[in-house]
Amino acid sequence: MKFLKAYDIDLIKLKEGKHDFTFEVKDDFFGHFDPNDFVSQGNLSAKIQINKQSSLIEAYFEIKGTVKLTCDRSLEEFDFPLSTVEKVIYKYGPEEQELSEDLFMIPQDTQSINVAQLIYEFILLALPAKKIHPDYLEEMDDEDFEGDGDLVYISDRKSDDADEITEASEEPKEDLDPRWEVLKKLKKKD
Repeated sequence: MKFLKAYDIDLIKLKEGKHDFTFEVKDDFFGHFDPNDFVSQGNLSAKIQINKQSSLIEAYFEIKGTVKLTCDRSLEEFDFPLSTVEKVIYKYGPEEQELSEDLFMIPQDTQSINVAQLIYEFILLALPAKKIHPDYLEEMDDEDFEGDGDLVYISDRKSDDADEITEASEEPKEDLDPRWEVLKKLKKKD
């Protein structure tokens, strides 16, 4: 935990106003967190601007650099360019408490805040849901997204205001299973 102390920001020394801090995020940083997460290597810079006021502290995070990811398709490693901007507010109160994911309560006499966990979480949140190696991105555009715009759900309910014909009612009746016809007749009786 001594390593993570390098990510402390001393609040006691800060006067009211804006203050800038820069933290380097390298491979050894990721070694202090869960090894089962998606990122274990990276070369990033986290610029944090603290705006200290009498009743609260605003912290603006700008994280840029690259992280090493494993492609979901080919299992090849690749460098992913990462850039994210986040904001966190520290509000003074009677006890230390997380009020929401971007709002924290801290006592007035808090000497320092550690931003390592927040930097790590913001990096994880900036990762894409599908991690695809750049060599396969063109193939993904052609294959996986051919169905964009296709109708997924069709309702055969008619509008009360107009006699609209839906795509479901335009389907040929001969393709339907005869058992469904019996059920449709029961539905129409209601």
